[in-house]
Amino acid sequence: MSNTNLTISTITKEALRILKNELGFAKNVNRQYDDQFAKSGGKIGQSINIRKPVRFSVSNGATLSNQDVTETQETLTLDSQKHIAFRFTSKELALDIDNFSERYIKPAVCALANKIDYDGLSLYQDVYQSVGTPGTTPNAFSMLTNAGTKLSNSGAPLDGRSICFNPAASGSMADSLKGLFQSQEQIKDQYEKGLMGLAGGFKIGMDQNVRQHTNATHSGTPLVNGAAQSGSSLITDGWASGAVSLTKGSVFTIAGVNAVNPQSRESTGQLQQFVVTTTIADTSGAATIAISPAMTATGAYKTIDSVPADNAAITVLGTTGLLYPQNLAFHKDAFVLGMADLDLPGGVDMAARASDPDSGLSVRIVRAYDISEDRMPCRIDVLYGWKSVYPELATRIWG
Repeated sequence: MSNTNLTISTITKEALRILKNELGFAKNVNRQYDDQFAKSGGKIGQSINIRKPVRFSVSNGATLSNQDVTETQETLTLDSQKHIAFRFTSKELALDIDNFSERYIKPAVCALANKIDYDGLSLYQDVYQSVGTPGTTPNAFSMLTNAGTKLSNSGAPLDGRSICFNPAASGSMADSLKGLFQSQEQIKDQYEKGLMGLAGGFKIGMDQNVRQHTNATHSGTPLVNGAAQSGSSLITDGWASGAVSLTKGSVFTIAGVNAVNPQSRESTGQLQQFVVTTTIADTSGAATIAISPAMTATGAYKTIDSVPADNAAITVLGTTGLLYPQNLAFHKDAFVLGMADLDLPGGVDMAARASDPDSGLSVRIVRAYDISEDRMPCRIDVLYGWKSVYPELATRIWG
């Protein structure tokens, strides 16, 4: 049935509905809508504070042992305002909402959803855990179990786990698992859509926006330079002179330094993986590397079973100069997408916002009028920011 003169409110609500459906990676993360901007409207650069839970250590015996309560929080900056602009005529407003959505809203919002996902998937650079072999597309059920083991050893809850594969990995995994026992509905999805669905404790999806990591060029025999180092930086030497370059997001291990379970603080027996947090280039054969997680061998926030020894060998994953897809397995609380309502400007034909606290999403549409051509310039905007709040609840799956 024709819907004469579609209202800006109807159009905006439809845009929000489509955005919710079209998100890929972002659909499975923690999404937070900040209603403090609901009246005035948010602006780029404003922030949302996310409080993290306190972690305690258990004491022995009857004697009281008080602990200092250390509350931590993360600041998520709304640093991305993205929009799509287009024009339509007053005649086209006489379309029904389904046709108008198909012609205008859906293509625009799909582009926005892809951009939101693309930005969020860059957070792989904060994730230090990884499974798989660099240069080999995941193709076995062990990829799921290995990723699940990493998350469990890091204290990730069993519910709310997802995997985001790129198209190559998604197709490879669906093919390799087609002969294994699965529910009828899951087999139907694998056969008809080429998608995995639920498997190995994960909700598995495909996203063409999965990022690729480039390993920088380096050579030599890198070593820890100095015993008993701790904290978020590592002094090293042994690199070939003039060839020390590590890109942000590169992963390495240190001989003899194992990861620990965050609850029991016991060693997992597996080498702790570290991620480079700032790209470095050095010509001396020695370099100080900014790393995550911080090397902490004692206390409630223990991350390693022992500090590295002097001259402990450093091994960087992957081959220098090559590109590697960074598929992600994660618990929903590993990453946060924050959104807020944008300002509603005056002096325009129409402006409306639609927000959904349950999904954490917000969309604004502004429409003006061009009297010379009887056209209505229109823009759809979103304001958002990404944050890796618990990178330990995620692991990269190399491709």
